[in-house]
Amino acid sequence: MSKLDSLLAIPVLDRSNQPRIQAAVDGKAKPPRALGRIEELAVQLAVIQKKSLPSVRQPQLLVFAGDHGLTRSGVAAFPSGVTVSMVDTLLAGRASANAFARVVGARVSVIDAGVAADLSDRRGLIHAKIAMGTQDASKAPAMSTDQVISGLLAGADIATQAIGDGADLICLGEMGIGNSSSAALVIHRLAPAPLEICVGPGAGHSPEGLAHKHMVLAKAAARTDAAEPLEVLTQFGGYEIAMMAGALLASAKAGVAVVVDGVICSAAALIALRLAPQALDYCIFAHASVEPGHRVIMEALEAKPLLDLDMRVGEGTGTLLAIPLLQAACALLSDVADLKDVLEAAS
Repeated sequence: MSKLDSLLAIPVLDRSNQPRIQAAVDGKAKPPRALGRIEELAVQLAVIQKKSLPSVRQPQLLVFAGDHGLTRSGVAAFPSGVTVSMVDTLLAGRASANAFARVVGARVSVIDAGVAADLSDRRGLIHAKIAMGTQDASKAPAMSTDQVISGLLAGADIATQAIGDGADLICLGEMGIGNSSSAALVIHRLAPAPLEICVGPGAGHSPEGLAHKHMVLAKAAARTDAAEPLEVLTQFGGYEIAMMAGALLASAKAGVAVVVDGVICSAAALIALRLAPQALDYCIFAHASVEPGHRVIMEALEAKPLLDLDMRVGEGTGTLLAIPLLQAACALLSDVADLKDVLEAAS
């Protein structure tokens, strides 16, 4: 069995304890199902962790950074050099993700998956670069098959290491100028859905810029009829997208819940779940991005995000904002009185 085959061999989630956990949640001192999605989260986390009392004490955010050759065709409102600047901002602890992580007590790791610059001197950066950015997918495959597999396995190794270091929740984040274009093409083929409803403004576009983005992505889509997950990733993906997909798969295989951020992370999740559908049970989708392609993914996966805050910044910010909800779900099982005890005290 190859390393990729092994990564994809994720067992179906064992739900043998779910009736007992559901009964425990139903028996708490509250009206039946009155806490809605929080109750669902409590059951999901307990089943994933195989514990009567699940916990989220060491959440780990993994921010994967990479550049995209599509930016050379003018699909992005900002130059690819902004990726380097934002990596440096994350490493300095000054990005939105860092601020939110401090609030919720999450650790942050930043990974160079394929930034188009030499970052070998950056302290604190996880150096996993596959190449100096992808090729321009409007003219050629973004990556080779070997690079895609390397990216998947590298992301898996990074998540596995984080779990080995004590992480009990993996949060996925990304940084990369041009990656909303890559994601739109992935969504178009793997949802599947018409390309025009998968394309959004990304980091910001004028009407003219958005029209140009549509034109370039239509050219990329016309170049190949790829429809299988690995081939779609090869033709249109990015190194950070490949690594996020691998990290999701490895986390599910390790029995650890994965919180997925907005449209780019969800496109990576779409790839991972088309490769191993059984991993869906380990996924928690943090928020509803305003990028139009995100709704397409949620409908394709029949998934429902926890939050709707009109966000699209990326970096894993949405996953961090979801952590208190997960911790509250755990507290429902550990800290809330049982209804029977309340009734006995009242009698």
